[in-house]
Amino acid sequence: MLSLLLALGLSAPVVKEQAPTPFGAVPSQRQLAWHDLEFYGFVHFTTNTFTDKEWGYGDESPAIFDPTDFDADQIVGVASASGMRGLILTCKHHDGFCLWPTESTSHNVSASPFRDGQGDVVREFSEACARHGIQFGVYLSPWDRNHPGYGSEAYIECFRQQLRELLTDYGPVFEVWWDGANGGDGYYGGARESRRIDRGSYYGWAENIAMVRELQPNAVIFSDAGPDVRWLGNERGVAGDPCWATYTPTVRDGESKVGPGTTRHEEGIHGHRDGKYWLPAEADVSIRPGWFYHESQDDYVKTPTQLVDLYYQSIGRGASFLLNLPPDRRGQLHPRDVESLRGFRGILDQTFGEDLAASAEVRASRERGETFGAANVLDEDPQTYWATDDEVRTASLELRLDAPRWFNVVSLREYLPLGLRVDDWALDAYRDGEWREFAQGTGIGARRLWRGEFQFTDRVRLRVTDASACPALADFGLHAEPARVTLHGAPEAFLGSATVELRCDRGDAQVHYTLDGSEPDGDSPLYEQPIELRQSCTLRAVAIQGGVPSPFVVARSYEAWSAATLLPADAALDAEAGAGLSYQYFEGGWQTLDQIEGAEPISEGTAQTVSIPESARQEHFAVSFSGLLRVPADGLYTLFLSSDDGSRLYLHDQLRIDNDGLHGSVEKLTRVGLTAGLHRIRVEYFNATGGQDLRLSWEGPGFSREPVPASALSTRAD
Repeated sequence: MLSLLLALGLSAPVVKEQAPTPFGAVPSQRQLAWHDLEFYGFVHFTTNTFTDKEWGYGDESPAIFDPTDFDADQIVGVASASGMRGLILTCKHHDGFCLWPTESTSHNVSASPFRDGQGDVVREFSEACARHGIQFGVYLSPWDRNHPGYGSEAYIECFRQQLRELLTDYGPVFEVWWDGANGGDGYYGGARESRRIDRGSYYGWAENIAMVRELQPNAVIFSDAGPDVRWLGNERGVAGDPCWATYTPTVRDGESKVGPGTTRHEEGIHGHRDGKYWLPAEADVSIRPGWFYHESQDDYVKTPTQLVDLYYQSIGRGASFLLNLPPDRRGQLHPRDVESLRGFRGILDQTFGEDLAASAEVRASRERGETFGAANVLDEDPQTYWATDDEVRTASLELRLDAPRWFNVVSLREYLPLGLRVDDWALDAYRDGEWREFAQGTGIGARRLWRGEFQFTDRVRLRVTDASACPALADFGLHAEPARVTLHGAPEAFLGSATVELRCDRGDAQVHYTLDGSEPDGDSPLYEQPIELRQSCTLRAVAIQGGVPSPFVVARSYEAWSAATLLPADAALDAEAGAGLSYQYFEGGWQTLDQIEGAEPISEGTAQTVSIPESARQEHFAVSFSGLLRVPADGLYTLFLSSDDGSRLYLHDQLRIDNDGLHGSVEKLTRVGLTAGLHRIRVEYFNATGGQDLRLSWEGPGFSREPVPASALSTRAD
């Protein structure tokens, strides 16, 4: 036939292979567009910024909202420069204060001094996003602690009016964000009472969703129940491994139906491999311990390295990365937040600026014809992909580089319109005449970033070891992070002297360091042997490759202690009573530990460890522990106190850790020199609403970090 066609001067017909059939739940077009964003930001800014609270009660005067130098372009510009492709503004938080001049309530920005009552924060943000080429999203809290009609049908009409205004007056919206916090204590127009609602039915979620679909058809809707994007169950920005994009939300016991705040949200961290819906995860976290700006947290801004770690733990597991950036009381991002974001972006640019596999030769063990050939994983076209025949469930792709290269990041993507197909995979490097496995995992989805020890090879292989349907991969890339130096040996505090060793994760880099805290460069001392420390100092070290310093600059301050600086035990103390600490349990609504002073305890008892008593209710309570800490030997000790919400630790009646306030789960530490013996200790804790967490750990001479055991605690303090 071909010979006949050629003889007649006709070309042979083009045979196009049939694409694989989609498997399981698949994404909508709006979800596919959302997946492309990957990294975007949250902006928490309202009266809480000026009251130094996380949750406003609803009775805050609009007059306190008065930023001194609000600049939406500064905020949006920093977000865009960091690589964010969108920003979601908290247009109304639980306190009910609206950042736009809404007609639904007088509790809004027009009643504030901002722009002499003529301001509109939502408009300034949306317009700044448009100028900087990133997308705009809205957060509208269903709960309103200010509105007098909350709990009745009147408030639902108000809520829908607010939603309609935001979706019609401020241009395109890429995401609508609904919180799961609904009902509880509030001002409610002066009633000052607790109001409970049926979260599944009260808001009429089907009607609200229909409004979003009508007014902003391209917007995705977020909540722990979706319907487009799900919460993954924590506010740490860490997705599960694996984190499936498919999910079936189910209600908690006692809830009427699926809706924001009603689901078993803890299941969202991993999703469900056989989930009924395409409902991918969004990993939300703040750059600071709190969601709103607090001056006291200026020293706790996440570092560039911490942000990079979160990038791999969210985007690298198929979720999106939603990073909160809280403006300060000027109405701008604090310089420390800006500096951290700039460093974060620099690390990612150096890592992903070059795909080492771009010019590689790629071979597949099986192909579904030329249309779905192996070369598609390298062509940078997200609409092309490699696939195998339907019956093939295991297959491999091999990259052959033009020369051996260093890499420690591998990027994989499935072709999402065909669903989640790959279950398990492994990666191999060819060295010394044989293939050696260096990684394995479960699930790929929107993006899978393996990150680990550096490999040096010219051949890399991906093996799909198990799949529920024939594989369909759109991307296979190799990347190298900048070289990183790690410190080993000396603890951060030592008695007398200590030795520190510097190690680099790449063999082709040199390490330079300083001991005076200054930035190291090529003229700084070259590291050649372990460094002996005899006095307090700040060591900074950097790897340099080809004359270019890595953006990963490691820094650590070391404290030199002497025996004379140790806090002596109290010889007058006695510890004949049983192990553990005495505690008093209180109930009441507080937002700081100062508020429980003078309160009468509900109960008293003995606790074997510093932890939340089993008898405690779910929220609005406090516990005070007191007794003795038995120190086994002279030396330096570090105590770690983690809590959600506030906590404090006292030694010998001196405040050593102040972790007070509404902030989610936060850990703080203190380092102290102690002599062997008994030391008075007191720990205070309160919980408002939301999660619960209270942990006290320590480390010291001869033992690594561990929870403070009952054997180190005593209830008696004579």
